Amino acid sequence: MPDLSYNLMATQFDVIIIGGGAAGIGAARRLAAHGASALLLEASSRLGGRAFTQDLGGNPLDLGCEWLHSGDRNAWVGIAEAAGFPVDRSDPPWAKAHPSLDEDKNDNEAAWRAYGSWEERLRAVTSGSDRASDALEPGGPWNGYVRAIAGFMSGAALEQISTTDYLAYDDASTGKNWNLPLGYGTLVAASLPTSTALRLATPAERIDVTADGVAVTTRAGTVRAGAAILTVSTAVLAGDAIRLPSGVDPWREAAAALPLGRNEKIFLEIGRDAAFEPDTHAYGNLHDLRSASYSIRPKGWSVIEAFLGGDGARILEEEGPAAGFAYVSAQLVELFGSEVATAIRPLAATSWSRMASIGGAYSCALPGRSQARARLAQPFEDRLFFAGEATHPLDFTTAHGAHDSGQRAADEALAALRDRHRLGERDPLAAA
Repeated sequence: MPDLSYNLMATQFDVIIIGGGAAGIGAARRLAAHGASALLLEASSRLGGRAFTQDLGGNPLDLGCEWLHSGDRNAWVGIAEAAGFPVDRSDPPWAKAHPSLDEDKNDNEAAWRAYGSWEERLRAVTSGSDRASDALEPGGPWNGYVRAIAGFMSGAALEQISTTDYLAYDDASTGKNWNLPLGYGTLVAASLPTSTALRLATPAERIDVTADGVAVTTRAGTVRAGAAILTVSTAVLAGDAIRLPSGVDPWREAAAALPLGRNEKIFLEIGRDAAFEPDTHAYGNLHDLRSASYSIRPKGWSVIEAFLGGDGARILEEEGPAAGFAYVSAQLVELFGSEVATAIRPLAATSWSRMASIGGAYSCALPGRSQARARLAQPFEDRLFFAGEATHPLDFTTAHGAHDSGQRAADEALAALRDRHRLGERDPLAAA
């Protein structure tokens, strides 16, 4: 086995990137484009972070982010096409209800109107409490549905959602939701530049600011660089897994104001012919705030993907995968009839909230704390730079927002290095 401790200690880089998700890879791509040397440290044994494609039943299923939201301005679209990855621009499954559920059309329309009315009332709430739950219709018959859909969007209870934050994303979204047939996680993991040094299963334990940059301590040793870009989730940043320099408490406090919501997926395999139309969508009990959203036979595969948010995802976190499988199976039986019970079987379930290196789904600003995103994005002493979906002012919760934040942080690091003349004739901005 190579002496990794020696290798790390003997090597000095321009920038150390901590975290190999979409933000870290976005930063690495920018640094590579400008000729700066970079080392990426990833705590887990794989790249991608919350972008993770796994082959299940012979199909590349996305356990994390799946949709190219705002596809017409999503940086990953261009990255995919340049690398030869196909991009599916057809309408997403939720645009096509399963034909056997037409009898529920009136209720579906009423529930969706109630959700639209809630969103309209949000703008009035921003001038008061900034708490999304205050826009609910008192005693409204569709409040459970509103809570469930908001749970898909933010992963949190309405009482914990800033209306200012929610509307900032909603106003910026273009509504174009495209797909990557080979998997979003596949693309993200394949997009790290070959010039970037990579150490998997090497979590950063401590970051110190030095006279000429930073020192990052891992269990394999210490590595030094002119700057570091920290792209870990807000759950990790607000915790104590990484010892940070004194003076970084305001960044930790900002991260705590942007907690990760709960969003999980359950995959079921269709074991025999059943009345499931391909590339269609279904929704569980419209009045149950735990209900799942079902993507049925995506791309024609013999799979049903159940997406749970907020209270629905809590079932998996608190009771485990068996309880989650039982819950969604019961909903599918209620929707499609008892005969489907023998046609479906468990395939996989996620556990993002239980993963110590991540700790949840994506960030959601607490009421009155939407400005924490801008605070979290500020550099610390021109040595430590912050990226990740939580730092993006508009495209938070997305892989493209994470990517763009990584590029922003890389630009900041490069500017700081130039100002300190660390790169000399190799100044990566000289030719820019």
